[in-house]
Amino acid sequence: MNIHEYQAKDLLRQYGVAVPEGGVASTPAAAEEVARGLDKGLVVVKAQVHAGGRGKGGGIQLARSPGEAKRVAGEMLGMRLKTHQTGPEGKLVRKVYVETGSEIEREYYLGVVLDRAAENLAIIASTEGGVEIEEVASKTPERIITVNVDGAPELPAYAARRVGFGLGFDAAQVKNLEGFLSGLFRLFVEKDCSLAEINPLVLTKGGELFALDCKLNFDDNALYRHADLAALRDPEEEDPRERAAQEIDLAYVGLDGDIGCMVNGAGLAMATLDMIQYCGGRPANFLDAGGGADKEKVKEAFKIILRDENVRAILVNIFGGIVRCDLIAEGVVAAAAELGIEVPLVVRLQGTNADEGREILAKSELDITSAETLRDAGEKAVAAVRGV
Repeated sequence: MNIHEYQAKDLLRQYGVAVPEGGVASTPAAAEEVARGLDKGLVVVKAQVHAGGRGKGGGIQLARSPGEAKRVAGEMLGMRLKTHQTGPEGKLVRKVYVETGSEIEREYYLGVVLDRAAENLAIIASTEGGVEIEEVASKTPERIITVNVDGAPELPAYAARRVGFGLGFDAAQVKNLEGFLSGLFRLFVEKDCSLAEINPLVLTKGGELFALDCKLNFDDNALYRHADLAALRDPEEEDPRERAAQEIDLAYVGLDGDIGCMVNGAGLAMATLDMIQYCGGRPANFLDAGGGADKEKVKEAFKIILRDENVRAILVNIFGGIVRCDLIAEGVVAAAAELGIEVPLVVRLQGTNADEGREILAKSELDITSAETLRDAGEKAVAAVRGV
């Protein structure tokens, strides 16, 4: 789960991580009031959407008076902000964050992530603040500092010192960073984050460290023990298909291809996406219907897949273990008839009652193509899109 910048900064404050003063506003008048309350002269007005690259899209602007903050907010609110992360449709700006301007001396990157290969946490830092960390890793990897630590609640002092001296800080600045990074690390562990990223981390001309921008992502599987975090969810920022899938306990992630996928089991779903790609196609989504898929869930899964106008074929790949293939086949036939599915439909059934399931498909008199192996299914789905 992602949250907005203003929400992330509220959490940072709770953990003693320094951030500029600021407040959120949903109207131009409210933005003016926040700017007046800050009483700092120069303020920054930031569009609140779940996407990076806001500055390049006009979503971060300076204002030198409360009146100017009102004008800038009026231009941002209601606009569709387009960045490299939003896609061409952009994202509607419903709120802005107004914060005090900073006299910046240097910008840095600082993040905490889960390092799955090392099976521990990693602190990543770079002198290239304000730049996408992926770009830094690609062009100047030598400017990235990585320090691995275990998942204990408290950050080891050596880790902060290694990061600080690696960034070129002097002893006083390293001491300041220790408290800053310790708070960020504790937030990551205690709130079950999957990413805690500060970009840029700024060193002001007065020698202070501030989190000028912050991105926090949380592990969805841990939200049951964080009611406070779950309450921060903004459904308007989520893909409506993913939101609809979540409401019926389906795991769905939209992709940019044209072959819709319905699979039971995350591992099989990933293998299915790989096979489609291997066969020359492009998957339109990841959809795990789970081990308890039934007729109703199959129908709802089809509805979600068909919301994507780019879908030109659908591949159903089911391994019958907990769920029986004949029941899935009945669900596929009922859904295809009821929804009037017009795109080619390829179905692979293996496992419990697979033969019975394939017989149900064959007797349905619907335009359904059966497949035996995973490769066979991938090839037939790609051929269906190509009209072969």
